Amino acid sequence: MGVFVFLPLVLPLSAWPVARLAELHLHPRTATRLLTAVATVMALCSTLCLALLMVVGTAQLPGNPLPDGWSHAEVRAAVPHDEIAGQAAIPALVLVLAVCARTLWRHRRVAQRARRALAALPSRSVVVLPEEKPYAYALPGGRRDRVVVTTALLRGLTSPERRALFAHERAHLTAAHHRHLLAVRLAARANPFLRPLRTTVVYTTERWADEDAARSVGNRTVVARAIGKAALLSGGSPVPAFATFTGFAGFASAGPVPRRVAALLRPAPAARSWPSVFTSVGLAAWGAAVGTLVSAMSSANSAVTMVLILHAATPL
Repeated sequence: MGVFVFLPLVLPLSAWPVARLAELHLHPRTATRLLTAVATVMALCSTLCLALLMVVGTAQLPGNPLPDGWSHAEVRAAVPHDEIAGQAAIPALVLVLAVCARTLWRHRRVAQRARRALAALPSRSVVVLPEEKPYAYALPGGRRDRVVVTTALLRGLTSPERRALFAHERAHLTAAHHRHLLAVRLAARANPFLRPLRTTVVYTTERWADEDAARSVGNRTVVARAIGKAALLSGGSPVPAFATFTGFAGFASAGPVPRRVAALLRPAPAARSWPSVFTSVGLAAWGAAVGTLVSAMSSANSAVTMVLILHAATPL
C-alpha cells in the first residue's frame, strides 16, 4: 500500500496541461467529454484515498468504534499510519462530503425554483418572459426541457440571430451539458486541483453549443454576431437566479466572449475523437490519461490491500 494511497491526491496536477491545450486544439465535444471523464475519475479516486486514510486515522483515536484489531501494531505497520495524515483525513473527508452534498442540494433547489416559476406558463419548449433584463438559459427537465428567453434579449437580435440563440440553447439540452457541468463542479469541490478542468469545461460546453448552433443555422458569422450582441445587451451583468444552468446571455456576459467569437470566425474544428500523440495536445491528453489510470490503479490497490489487511485483523 505505502505511498500509493497518497498519489490520487496529487495526480490531478497531471491534467493541468491538457485543460488548456484541449480548449485550443480539440473539438469542443471531444474536449468536454475527455475533461469530464478525467475530472470525475480523479475526484472519485482522491475521495477514496481520503476514506482509506480516514480509516487509519480513526483506528488511532481512543474510544473509536472500530474493532480493536484494526489498531494492532502489525496492522499499523502494514498501512500508512502517519498520525498527522491519518487524522487530518477525517475532517478533510467530512468537508468534501459536506461541500459536495451542499452543491447537489443547491443545484436541486435552483432547478425546483426555476420549474415552479414557470409552472403557471403554457407547457411549451420555448418560454418568453416579458422582462427588461436580457438573458436566456436552457432548463433541463427530462420530457419537459425548456428554453427560457426574455423579450429584452429578443428585441436586440435579428431573426437569424434569434434562430442562432434557440439553436444554441437546444444544443445544451440535447447534449445534456448540465450533467457535464455538474460533474466537473462536484469534482472541483472534491479536489481543488481539478478546478482548472472545471473552468475549461464551462468554456468548452459553450463552444460545443456554438458549433452545433452554427451547423444548425448554416452560418458561423450569424452565431458569432448573436453572441457578441448578447454580451453587449447584458452589459456584463450575469443572471443571478439561474447561475446553475447553461445560459446564452449569462455566459456571454461573464465568459471569454472574444475567444468564442474568434473561434466562430475561423473554419469549423475537425471532429477527431482522439488527438495524435505526435502533437502537444496529444501528449497532454495521453499524460492526463496515464495520470487518471495511475490514480485509479493506486486507489484500487490501496483499497484492496486495506480490505485484506483489516479483514484479517478483524476477529470473527
